[in-house]
Amino acid sequence: MQVLKFGGTSVGSADNIKRVISIVKEKSGKDKTIIVVSALGGTTDALLNSGLMAAGGNEQYKEELQHIEQRHLDTVKLLIPVQQQSSILSMVKKLCNDIEDICNGIFLLGEFSARTRDRMVSYGELISSQVIAAAFNSAGVTAAWKDARTLIQTNANFGNAMVNVAATRKQIKDYISTCKESLVIVPGFIAADANNETTTLGRGGSDYTAAILAAATDAATLEIWTDVSGMMTADPRWVSSARVIPSISYQEAMELSHFGAKVLYPPTIQPVLRKAIPVVIKNTFAPHDAGTIIQQKAAANGNPIRGISSVSNIALFSLEGSGMVGVPGFSRRLFEALSEAQINVILITQGSSEHSICVGVEAASIHKAKAVVDAEFEHEIAVEKVQPLLVETELSIVALVGEKMKSHPGTSGKMFGALGRNGINVRAIAQGSSERNISAVVATKDVRKAINVLHEEFFETTNKQIHLFIAGTGNVGSKLLQQLQQQQEWLAKHLRLNVRVTGLANSRKMIIDDKGIDFNQWPEKLQGGEEADIEAFVNIIIGKNFRNAIFADMTASDAVAKVYDRLLQKSVSVVACNKVAASSSYAYYRELKDLARSYNCLYLFETNVGAALPVIGTLNDLMRSGDKINRIEAVLSGTLNFVFNHYKGEVSFAKVVKQAQEEGYTEPDPRLDLSGTDVMRKILILARESGEQLEMEDITCNSFLPESCMHGDVKAFYKEMERQEPHFKKLYDAAAAANSKLKFVAKFEKGKAVVGLEHISPQHDLYHLYGKDNVVLFYTARYPSQPLVVKGAGAGAEVTASGVFADIIRATAS
Repeated sequence: MQVLKFGGTSVGSADNIKRVISIVKEKSGKDKTIIVVSALGGTTDALLNSGLMAAGGNEQYKEELQHIEQRHLDTVKLLIPVQQQSSILSMVKKLCNDIEDICNGIFLLGEFSARTRDRMVSYGELISSQVIAAAFNSAGVTAAWKDARTLIQTNANFGNAMVNVAATRKQIKDYISTCKESLVIVPGFIAADANNETTTLGRGGSDYTAAILAAATDAATLEIWTDVSGMMTADPRWVSSARVIPSISYQEAMELSHFGAKVLYPPTIQPVLRKAIPVVIKNTFAPHDAGTIIQQKAAANGNPIRGISSVSNIALFSLEGSGMVGVPGFSRRLFEALSEAQINVILITQGSSEHSICVGVEAASIHKAKAVVDAEFEHEIAVEKVQPLLVETELSIVALVGEKMKSHPGTSGKMFGALGRNGINVRAIAQGSSERNISAVVATKDVRKAINVLHEEFFETTNKQIHLFIAGTGNVGSKLLQQLQQQQEWLAKHLRLNVRVTGLANSRKMIIDDKGIDFNQWPEKLQGGEEADIEAFVNIIIGKNFRNAIFADMTASDAVAKVYDRLLQKSVSVVACNKVAASSSYAYYRELKDLARSYNCLYLFETNVGAALPVIGTLNDLMRSGDKINRIEAVLSGTLNFVFNHYKGEVSFAKVVKQAQEEGYTEPDPRLDLSGTDVMRKILILARESGEQLEMEDITCNSFLPESCMHGDVKAFYKEMERQEPHFKKLYDAAAAANSKLKFVAKFEKGKAVVGLEHISPQHDLYHLYGKDNVVLFYTARYPSQPLVVKGAGAGAEVTASGVFADIIRATAS
């Protein structure tokens, strides 16, 4: 004996039913075969909707019924030869007339009781099963049709009927022993009570029907045919990399189905479990796929987790109070009150202090639950031994399921670590002593992200998906995009990273693309984007709530620097080329550092000082290892070093500055570099990273630029520099006379910082510094007289972009 069940999608059209007939033909043998079928996909919902419209006095239920009838009539005409259609068309018409009569009664009474609802929705399976039986016979496959209501007996709990196992087993065995046909078609989902009143086994109950029949007939296998190729490691609608689970135990399958794996109706496992009947989940549309086999012991696969599932529309309530501690009976009273109100409890957790009990129920039941529990504990609430019920809504449960978790220490830590790193707050946790299921309650808005995070953590040994949002597409930003494109294959092969640029913004336009922005087309795509608004851009990033999200600021904008805190609070790591935030008020600098630590993400700004040189990283390593910074001396402006290395008094100072700007070594307004402001910011950042609480105004700047150069626009600035050429020539001549070079030096010592132009003699460590190089000398407790030196190119779009790139890769580890 074998039992095959075909779901609503599998029999949703004439073509699909033909597929079913073909599959059954291939599997037919000497053994009897029972085929359990659902209603044509969507019919049950349409019938329910008709009844609800009728109960609400909406006469459009008649149009809905006409659609249902026409769909079934059309299916018959497509499946069965014309000369054989008459009787089956008459059957469809008769049953559809019965449905209409029921709906007319509902309309007149304005009532849609559970009993009437069961009767109403039963017609979906009654019609489909008889149509399918006729289709088998017309295709030359002899099939009997048997009404499940004569086989499966239940109690009279309409809408949630319980099976009378002993009576059902006897009725099924009696029928099978007398049935001459080798193929029997049975409608799923429906049954009858002892008074022959129609009942149902719950939505998805066709699986349960098949399991009951399989257990009663001691079937060799139960095959459940659906529209996916087995149970999946996660919902494939949410996780694109979800894959089929080849083998799973009964207990694991039961856990996954209870927690939202819709491919299997939860009660299905129990009947076959007792008889150890294997269950195979197969795909009607890919019949040769292996599918999933559910059996007593699953095949080992080296992973303690079998799958990840979720339940939405959950609400939590907490019964709390000091009067509960050490007092027996509180839990009994709580759950009795819920049971009497027929409220199903999905999750329970209680602290060892006995101060509170947290319970998860369906969101639709929460107001009723609050009312009955508050009523039960009315006295304790009045005398303030217990608080009124605390309710939280818009929650979901995410569950990790796997038999082998109990032999793999650290699974829970791995789960909650992954969720925490991605800013997903866990409201409640439940884990049984079997350690087969770890359930976490999270906000519904986070559930999709949570499932993707966990699937990546436990199942994806290939690439980690990074969602990168970039603000600023100028010189440095465009170079970063080039480098990302160039390194895609290398990152995938060596670091198992897939860095997807999901958002781009500049001062004019912005775009978001969940699937990633094409590196070859980003300028055109950005040009056609919507008007730029950094607040809107950040709102989109937060709203998208992507896992492994990183924001890279390639601008010099105050406005962009002000949004870092919002991003860090959502566990979005921030990589900043922009120096504004780290050199703004100490309070904001400290806040950003603390937020990154609190929300398990990173705030990285290595390129704020020395472009791609490992200046801040080296300083951090010194501090973390217990060293103490005594003094810092540095040339921190690649721009100024380039200018003073090239200025010899032969070509005007203004022309040398212009050359530096054209080669990409200056800010858009070179005065930020030449005034010393940029260097002040850099030494301030180094001082802060050394542990000093300095502000910008605490730094002394000995500027060499005449005050007149600071007025007007950039064009006026260059014009004034030409006029001030004697001033710059005088500075150069004085240094040359002293056999020295001009260097704009930053110093930090004993809590004081100063920047300014200095004469550097050939004996000094800063003398041999060429082109756009930067150099930083760290004098520390461990390097008291011979400093630790970091030296190299400290300006230029290419190297700065590479420094940002390196920080992005560091951020992927958060």
